[in-house]
Amino acid sequence: MEREISNEFGMMRGVLTALALILAAACAEPGGGADPPETEAQGQETADNEEINLDVWLERLEVGSRELYSARHAVVAAVGLKPGDWIADVGSGTGLYTLLFADEVGPTGRVFAEDIEPLFLDLINRRVADTDHSNVTAVLGREADVTLPKESIDIVFIADTYHYFNDRETIMRTVYDALKPGGSLILVEFEITPGEEKPDYKSHVRFGKAGVVSEIEFIGFEFVEEVDVDGLKDNYFVRFAKPAAE
Repeated sequence: MEREISNEFGMMRGVLTALALILAAACAEPGGGADPPETEAQGQETADNEEINLDVWLERLEVGSRELYSARHAVVAAVGLKPGDWIADVGSGTGLYTLLFADEVGPTGRVFAEDIEPLFLDLINRRVADTDHSNVTAVLGREADVTLPKESIDIVFIADTYHYFNDRETIMRTVYDALKPGGSLILVEFEITPGEEKPDYKSHVRFGKAGVVSEIEFIGFEFVEEVDVDGLKDNYFVRFAKPAAE
């Protein structure tokens, strides 16, 4: 996988998959033989390691120093959800925005928490159960497909994730297909400017807002607006629409 590991929000799509493959290879017998049967103790150790890994991601992604965490309520307000809306949180990670969206759309709405990492989806399911939300569906995505039902979603929300997509055109076409005609796409991404000497936390961001807007419009989306969200300085918030009639 080409995506880099960072301390940012987003769905680190592919990075965690690569780590899982590396771990699996490390546990295999020399010479490529089959893995020995897992003992009860080994199984418990694996479960403990998974809990530790999730704790690490929670610590990284849900801390006050992170802009997308500290400004989360302002971001949710800018999304403009209504009771009954169906929203897809693509690259949902630890479920920070998923649960906030669930409160906004209410029992008649639905939130699809999409990610390619099963551990994150397990965590979201546990958090949902702990908070008694009944309007969240965890969706296991693929590298080039968000695996959402066609023309079913009112709003797709992608925060700090777009730049991790290896094949952006292919996956964004599946996002386009999942949206209802007239539906909205919202991207929250790091801004970079031409010639900027990027700090370490932006080192993986390959292009700025103008390039992102151009790519999204090429898919067929219409640019609607950039929203000035209180608390966002390093990130920009842009809204697109799928044409109502094609």
